Amino acid sequence: MKNTNNTLAFGAQAVAAALIFNSGQISAQENTQTCNQDDSTECQSNQSAESIERIRIHGVQDSVYLFEKSGDLRRVADLVDTPQVITVLTQDQIQESGKTDLKDILSAQAGVTLGTGENGNAFGDRYIIRGHEARSDVFVDGLRDPGMTTRESFATERVEITKGPSSTFAGRGSSGGAVNSVTKKASTAYNFGRVDASVGSDDHTRLSLDYNLSLSDSTAVRFNALTAEQDKPGREGISRERDGVQVSAVYLPQDNLSFIADVYFLDAKDVPDLGSYFDRTTRAPLADIPVYAQESDMLDSEVTTFTFRTEYEINDSFMFYNATRLGKTENAYITTGMSATSRHVTDPTAPGADTLRLSTHQGSQDVDYVSTQFNLFWNTEALGFSHKWVFGAELTDESVDNGVFNITNNNPTNCITNGRGTNPDTGLPNTSNSFCILDGTGNQVENISQLMGRSYTRGIIDAAYDIKTTSIYAMDTVALSDQLELFFGVRQDSFELTNNTVGRGGEALYGYSDDMYNGHIGLVYDFNQDTNVYVNYSTATNINGGESDLGASCGYGGLCGTPDQVLQSDPERVENIELGTKWMLFNDKLLFSGSIFQITKSDVMESVGDSYSNLGTLNTGENQVKGIELGVTGNITDDLSIQFSAASMSAEVIESFTPENVGLTLSNFADKSAYLQLRYQLNDKFVIGGDYSYQSEMYGGQPDTAAGYDATNERYSIVVPSYQVVNLFASYTLTEDLNLRLNVGNALDEEYWTAAYRSGSFMYLGDARNTRLTVNYQF
Repeated sequence: MKNTNNTLAFGAQAVAAALIFNSGQISAQENTQTCNQDDSTECQSNQSAESIERIRIHGVQDSVYLFEKSGDLRRVADLVDTPQVITVLTQDQIQESGKTDLKDILSAQAGVTLGTGENGNAFGDRYIIRGHEARSDVFVDGLRDPGMTTRESFATERVEITKGPSSTFAGRGSSGGAVNSVTKKASTAYNFGRVDASVGSDDHTRLSLDYNLSLSDSTAVRFNALTAEQDKPGREGISRERDGVQVSAVYLPQDNLSFIADVYFLDAKDVPDLGSYFDRTTRAPLADIPVYAQESDMLDSEVTTFTFRTEYEINDSFMFYNATRLGKTENAYITTGMSATSRHVTDPTAPGADTLRLSTHQGSQDVDYVSTQFNLFWNTEALGFSHKWVFGAELTDESVDNGVFNITNNNPTNCITNGRGTNPDTGLPNTSNSFCILDGTGNQVENISQLMGRSYTRGIIDAAYDIKTTSIYAMDTVALSDQLELFFGVRQDSFELTNNTVGRGGEALYGYSDDMYNGHIGLVYDFNQDTNVYVNYSTATNINGGESDLGASCGYGGLCGTPDQVLQSDPERVENIELGTKWMLFNDKLLFSGSIFQITKSDVMESVGDSYSNLGTLNTGENQVKGIELGVTGNITDDLSIQFSAASMSAEVIESFTPENVGLTLSNFADKSAYLQLRYQLNDKFVIGGDYSYQSEMYGGQPDTAAGYDATNERYSIVVPSYQVVNLFASYTLTEDLNLRLNVGNALDEEYWTAAYRSGSFMYLGDARNTRLTVNYQF
């Protein structure tokens, strides 16, 4: 199962093969044996035209769902010989599933859930992997992608989900794992073009272009573009718009040297929807809710990046790689929430009546960052063993401005509801002048979208955050014998953080620095050519205030404690022990993996009392996640492909400043989850398939801590019900260049909820049934 070629073949043709793009066409082709990517210099010239065509079309070797290598060059072993669970989602799989936003792609996977945040966290996507926050652990081509942005897949070749702590690769964070998107890049190997155009229900339109042009043997460019819009299925008026472009260029001045540059831009404009709320009386989310978004609601996310990469094969033993990125993201949101309350006894229309009132949630975030990563690869023989060393250094500088809007509601309120607290003179609830979407008889009012008449202007910056990080690391993959391989790595991250915040507790200027050390060690033992077993120990570190979008909101990963207390805090420490096995079946066309793991997080920062402020306790918590995960990816037969993953986990708070939390599960954590995608080639022209995702119930609460618990009734306070979603697709090849695909999303039309705010005042609603017809033309 190991690669017996210990030389680094990263010449010009290697770049061409390793950066081959996949267009995702699903016409039947004969399986052909191709060379490994890291051997591609020698074997590229010997590949048949049919073999190269298969890689060109699918970006894979023997299966449209199986990929053998990680897009992170530092992972020198094949995935089957990597002592860790890494789920690779190919472009074929992503396109056939019908999912386009990264949030939707990830949330369907086993072991991954979604969360909300303060004010709905409409800054962007928030992922939770194996029970731990991962919203700051998103990478693109191995470089951190900071900012809470909307992420699209039009320029994505593959998505890799690493399970378990991996700070040796990722740096700070990555407690439960990390996500890396591998982008499409130019290739000198061929000319190729593809257009995808789709229409569907809910005013869906989507047009994307993927065009690679080889200008010479040494130069090529690639152009990817997207324009798309639609209403959220089942929620007319809740809309999504995407416009994006990526331009990539490659220059190969000599056989052993390559330069790759790309510019990426995405403009996403949404009318967001905070969905339903949790009804504490019925113990379920309120179903069949009206669309209550206001005309001024918006979620605007703009991303611009420039990335430059250099690969230089110094000789057969040494290779140098650098990747540098400059990026800017701008995010702003104003969105409407809806919650249940009662009209006050002084309400003139219907005193004491139950009603639904609207609220405003808003904020902005601008991020400027630069990141550069240097790697030196060294293949050598030492002390009788073969070594594959990776030495690296990384420099990052992230600056984040969090801001607010000044909101004016120009229309008069239409109800008086119960407010916070109690009037000491009357003993009655305080009053609140509100906007209610139910009239005095319980019917919906007219023109809900214009009820508030909201207008706004830009307000102040309430948190100015900057973190500079210098990192060095070393890793080695050692062939101890023909059957035993050792991987180990160590990393040091030194950071300097400043954060000037203005919050409920007043203005505070934070500033501190620290050094973090992490390690990773794994052993892989091959029983035979097709079966191995591995053991893995890895660590991760989270710093106080490591989530850059939160200022001093301790309860959501922001800074805990006063500026003086922060200087005394220790990082949160994460340790992972994992035992697993991987099998290559059916002539290496199907990969089976299984693992059992235990993740322990200690020195946890805990929110106490007012979680909106910088109050909290330092290093008082500890929690643990245990679980088992299974995966099957590849071809069962020449015609039947599968992507399957399932996780069964349990979480427990072991120590807490609040004794009542001990023994509780973590918030936003699903004990069981599964994902299955099947694809069956009926004949040369017709393909059918679909996917199924399941998530058991989970409970709302503060991130990375115990779920909210009602001790009086001995039950969890906020429940996100379990759900299962079925999506179907069928594809028909009209000609060699023209293909049709029909997707039916949520075919059973289940109403389901994907995440809950800590108080249950809003719960994200999944998409209703929808259909998409896509025409794919290649030229």
